[in-house]
Amino acid sequence: MTNKYFDLIDQTFYFPQEGFDIEEGYLVFNEIPLIHLIRKYGTPLKLTYLPKIGSQIKKARNMFTRAMNSLGYNGKYYYCYCTKSCHFSYVLDEALQHDVQLETSSAFDIDLIRRLHGQGKLEKDIIIICNGFKPQNYLEKIVGLINDGFVNVIPVCDNVQEIDYYNVHVKGECKIGIRVATEEEPNFEFYTSRLGIRNADVVRFYTEKIADNPKFQLKMLHFFVDTGIKDTLYYWGELKKAIKLYCELKPQAKDLSAINIGGGMPIRNSLGFEFDYKYMVKEIVNLILNACEEEGVREPDIFTEFGKYTVGESGATIFSVLAQKQQNDAEMWYMIDNSLMTTLPDTWGISERFILLPINKWNNDYRRVNIGGLSCDNSDYYNAEVHEGQVYLPAINGNDEEPLYIGFFHTGAYQDSISGYGGIKHCLIPSPKHILIDKDSQGNLVDRLYNPEQTAEDMLKILGY
Repeated sequence: MTNKYFDLIDQTFYFPQEGFDIEEGYLVFNEIPLIHLIRKYGTPLKLTYLPKIGSQIKKARNMFTRAMNSLGYNGKYYYCYCTKSCHFSYVLDEALQHDVQLETSSAFDIDLIRRLHGQGKLEKDIIIICNGFKPQNYLEKIVGLINDGFVNVIPVCDNVQEIDYYNVHVKGECKIGIRVATEEEPNFEFYTSRLGIRNADVVRFYTEKIADNPKFQLKMLHFFVDTGIKDTLYYWGELKKAIKLYCELKPQAKDLSAINIGGGMPIRNSLGFEFDYKYMVKEIVNLILNACEEEGVREPDIFTEFGKYTVGESGATIFSVLAQKQQNDAEMWYMIDNSLMTTLPDTWGISERFILLPINKWNNDYRRVNIGGLSCDNSDYYNAEVHEGQVYLPAINGNDEEPLYIGFFHTGAYQDSISGYGGIKHCLIPSPKHILIDKDSQGNLVDRLYNPEQTAEDMLKILGY
């Protein structure tokens, strides 16, 4: 009987698999020899593999385009990048090279749009979908874009009062979207999302505020299920309600030409992850097409706002195991060189699971462990996997010269913004160094230090010392 860590993974999953392989006993991520990065930069470190962003965009666009062509769907598909999932310039630069449109969710997002335009990275005809509940400064900046000639800005009304501001301050005509409030899953703490206008009020809102006002063109109906795109009765039921509302509005709203299904396309969070992307995309397109044909209305253009799907699988976070602690007969702790709460806040805040793999020691025996962060907080740990409910890693021998290195993978979305990149961390534990990896014109991997590890001086300056 084999008891090596490699055998555990090999027997449990299909391995190697896309993005992961073993070379000379070390883990390789998207062709990146991680041990070379560790030896060059040390740990803890975060890395972003930029080519993965473009490949995800291409993959989704191809799936929707092929589904539409195979079904005879007459509408177009538009891929929007959801900026809130990762605002960094290197992400937007990469995404914009692949002809994406953009979705914003706050006032400073508009400043980001203007900065990109000033740098010549986007034109004024790019589609900008403005979502969220909009305070005064967000409304002002949206109107500023419209009045400055950004011709495809679509503010998506989150409540019926929002449009009054556009009516007073927009010069000329204005495209408008309406967000429909969806019902939450039955096991949620409340019944209906706080975002959007409730289904029963949408037609009246259009009739009273938009239909007879020459300033407005209703272009888009926006729909989003917070729990994401899933093959469940709940998801299909909510999507059908949104399509039904589109078909009800379309005969009255001649300019209405698009339905936005939001984001929520899942990414791999386990080596055992199974999701039939092609099936789901084709079913979404087919459902919209059939509903429109039944009602005798033209099928709409389809917009998506994929954020996590765009950037999530490009990221990884790597730690060293500093020591092991046997706390009782059943619990072994591997203590790492940073905090899980501050580097991967979703593991703590919403019990998110990521792909966890060792970088080295694949030929060691394996054992069940808990991973402990450096902070003093009781919640700074990781001890469950999506597929297993517990964590297995290579056993550590006390006389090993090389420490065990472990990586959390597909961590590229939300973690930096939620943890407060470069800000104050719990117990003043610094943010790790950040490495960007790209390919040159010959296809060779190129790495560079984007941001060094946070220093004591960085934090003390923020704290006023």
